[in-house]
Amino acid sequence: MKFMNPLAQQLNETLSAESPNVHAMLSALGKAIYFPKEGILSQSAEAKAKAKTFNATIGIALEGGQPMHLKVIQDTLTAYNPKDLYEYAPPAGKPELRTAWLEKMLKENPSLEGKRLSNPIVTNALTHGLSIVADLFADAGDTVIIPNKNWENYELTFGIRRGAEIVEYPLLNDSNTFNSAGLREALLAQKDKGKAIVLLNFPNNPTGYTPGLQESEEIVASVKEAAEAGINVVVVTDDAYFGLFFEDSVHESLFGKFADLHPRVLAVKIDGATKEDYVWGFRVGFITYASSSDKVLNALEQKTLGIIRATISSGPHPSQTFVLKALQSPDFDAQKAEKYDIMKGRANRVKALLDSGRYGDTLAYYPFNSGYFMCLKLSGVSAEAVRVRLLEEYGIGTIALGETDLRVAFSCIEEADLETLYDTIYKAVTELLA
Repeated sequence: MKFMNPLAQQLNETLSAESPNVHAMLSALGKAIYFPKEGILSQSAEAKAKAKTFNATIGIALEGGQPMHLKVIQDTLTAYNPKDLYEYAPPAGKPELRTAWLEKMLKENPSLEGKRLSNPIVTNALTHGLSIVADLFADAGDTVIIPNKNWENYELTFGIRRGAEIVEYPLLNDSNTFNSAGLREALLAQKDKGKAIVLLNFPNNPTGYTPGLQESEEIVASVKEAAEAGINVVVVTDDAYFGLFFEDSVHESLFGKFADLHPRVLAVKIDGATKEDYVWGFRVGFITYASSSDKVLNALEQKTLGIIRATISSGPHPSQTFVLKALQSPDFDAQKAEKYDIMKGRANRVKALLDSGRYGDTLAYYPFNSGYFMCLKLSGVSAEAVRVRLLEEYGIGTIALGETDLRVAFSCIEEADLETLYDTIYKAVTELLA
C-alpha cells in the first residue's frame, strides 16, 4: 500500500472509530487527503499571531501597513477596506461569512433546529462544492443516483471526472408527482455494492419542480429504507435555487430531514449565493455536513480543506466580502423579497398562458412551481428542431434536452414579454408540425 500521511491516517482513524459507515463512504482520494498542519499556512498563521516586529511569511505585498494594490482597481472599490479585498481568504472562507451563512440557513430551515452541523465551508460556487463531494466520496464504479431530468454537469463531475456510474430514474411518476418509488428502486438495487451517492436538486433544473410535503416524506423514507438494508448513502442536496418556491411545495431544504436520519446516511448540503442572491459571477457557494459527532464533522472539514488546498487553494476574497456585506445589510431581506415577487410573477404568468387554452394541447409541460426554469414536453416534433427554428427564424434562444424537452428560462424574460415568447414558441411548433 502507498504511504499515507500520518495526518490522513489520524483523520481516518477518527472517522473509523466515530462512524465506520462514513469512513466506508470515502473514496481512495477521500481517505488519502488531509489538510497540512505544518507548512506555509500553519507557520503563517502562527506568525500572524506572534510576529509583532516583522512578518515575512505570507506571499502578499504590503505597503503602508495595508495590502499593496493598484489605484486603478481600488478607485472602483472605494467602499471597501483593502484588507477585505486583496489578502488571501482562508481556505475555509471568510470566518464572518461562514457564520452569517449558517445563521441564514438555520433561519430559513426550521427543521435544522437541534441538528449538529459543520460550519459551512466556502466553495468557488456550487459546481466546486459538488466536485468536492465527488472527490471525497466517488470512486470508479461507485453509483450516483439522479433523476432523468438533471443538470448535465453531474455527468461531467461524477461520471467523467471520477468514473462513477450514473444511474437514472424517471423524475416524475404517472401522477406527475415526484417518483419516489423510482428513487427507492434505484437505491435498493445497490445492495451488493453497499454504497450509493444520491443527488437531489430542488427546485429542479431543468423542470423547476419541487416536491410537496408527502413526496418529501416518501423521498426521506426511501433513503432510510436503503440505509436499513445495509447501504451507505451519501445524500447530497443541491440547493442552487433555494428560496424560489412559488407554490404549495416544501419551502425548506431536505437536508434537515436527512441530517440525523440513520447512521448509514451522510447528509451534505451544497448551496450558495449564486442563484438565490443573483450574484452568478461572484462564485460564492458553501458545503455543509451533518453528523451527530463533532469529531466526524471536524474530520470531514479537514478533508474538505485538503481538497480545496490541493485545487484552488482558497476562494476569491472580494466576492466573499461583497456577499457578507449584503447579508449584514438591514435592507437585504426586503430587496430579496422584491426580486422574489418578480420571479414569482414571471412563473405565474407562464403557467397562466400555458393553462389558458390558447395553445390547445400543443405546448404540454412538466409540472413546475419554483426556480428559474420550466420544461415543455413536445410531441410530434423534435425539441432540437424547435430550438433551431426559434433561433434561426425568430432570434429566440431555448435549450433542447433529449427528443421531447425544451427548457425555457423565464428568469431572464420580462413578464411583459412572456406572451410574445410563448406565442412564438407555439408558432414555431405548429409550423414544424405542418
